[in-house]
Amino acid sequence: MNILLWIFQILLALTFLFAGGMKLVIPTEVLNSMAPPNAILFPGWFLKFIGLCEVLGALGLILPGIFRRKQYLTIYAAIGLLIIMIGAIVVSLIGGGVMAAASPFIIGVLCLFVAYGRAKVAPLR
Repeated sequence: MNILLWIFQILLALTFLFAGGMKLVIPTEVLNSMAPPNAILFPGWFLKFIGLCEVLGALGLILPGIFRRKQYLTIYAAIGLLIIMIGAIVVSLIGGGVMAAASPFIIGVLCLFVAYGRAKVAPLR
């Protein structure tokens, strides 16, 4: 179970590093132009804040286990990313329908699995 949790943590970290990094690097106008026509457009500062939270959450999934310090932060990072994904599900449902919300839902379930797994099943030691 520990290996499976590490695989999910690494995959989630890569996903959130990419998504959050893009939100931080790409200008807000370009991000808004890439959105579907009926999507909700957020202010630039909010997109940058979400991007920063995603990058920090990705680091929180990996670094406590690697350095073996404050390993409870992995659980908090997974829960924080789950909260972001719940927001992404709601926004996707409003702006793009059920199919647009499938990806954030799956990622949110994986975040929940990592949080539960690291809290109850296979805590980091």
